[in-house]
Amino acid sequence: MLFLCLNLAITKRCFMWKSPPPVKDYYAVIFSSTKSDNLEGYAEMDELTMKLAQEQEGFLGYESCNNGNQGIFISYWQSMEHIGIWRSNMTHLNAKSNASQWYKRYLSQICKVESSHIHESSL
Repeated sequence: MLFLCLNLAITKRCFMWKSPPPVKDYYAVIFSSTKSDNLEGYAEMDELTMKLAQEQEGFLGYESCNNGNQGIFISYWQSMEHIGIWRSNMTHLNAKSNASQWYKRYLSQICKVESSHIHESSL
């Protein structure tokens, strides 16, 4: 399992893969957002949903980047079926029901990854 978080200036970048990313034929769920000022309960739910997603069958990993109230979170999944199972998870549904409280704006997109290449060097 690979996990890294970097604090660069005001940007925080994190990523975690259960194993090296597949080369092709997997899915990315991209969630870009601007948080609201009313974040009551957000931190606890974020921690819980991250834990549950990582335990979900078909979850491959994630990458995220944020600078306070704006961020992009990308989760990676083996298939659309695995995404569908996660979408119907009761805790995830509960979190989504608070979206209008926690976010000023968000955009959620699902994309098929047809090609993937990674380069990593020592920091």
